[in-house]
Amino acid sequence: MTDLMPESDLPKRSMVCRVKPGNDEGVFYLRPYTPADADAAIALWLVTWQKTYPKVDFAARLEWWREHWRKLTQAAKIVVAADGLGGNSETMIGFVTIEPATHYLDQLVVAPEYWGKAVGLALVEEAKRLAGDFIDLDVNTDNARALGFYRKCGFVITGDGINSLSGRPIHHLRWRRA
Repeated sequence: MTDLMPESDLPKRSMVCRVKPGNDEGVFYLRPYTPADADAAIALWLVTWQKTYPKVDFAARLEWWREHWRKLTQAAKIVVAADGLGGNSETMIGFVTIEPATHYLDQLVVAPEYWGKAVGLALVEEAKRLAGDFIDLDVNTDNARALGFYRKCGFVITGDGINSLSGRPIHHLRWRRA
């Protein structure tokens, strides 16, 4: 699989999020990942996870993440959420990865300043469109914000386990198309 999605799989719409009614501050759009996005995606992952778990040194995991990201770009379809109107002025504000062979959502990352502002929802809806019948994912059991979000998106807990990297307990979640 290439880093770019086939033309037929590209997101076809822009999503509008009105942070303040009556202005364009909250406008964002979805687009396919490109190799030029790698540094921004890695930086956004670091900032977001550090905000989620401030006591964990994610900078120490950066080399692992770079290798993991390289593998994801080969195996997954990746959709980016960006603010602005495109071109040189855009900023990556989120991304989602979905692995077509397994229907596994490995990463949903949204910049903390955009939490609760429809970006995550738009990315999950796009992942559902790309995945087809179902999506599986794992969430740390102590990540109440993420668990609540996924429940609102129709995911249910299907089991429990342990994250092999961190040793943290996780819930296995699944969304299935009705």
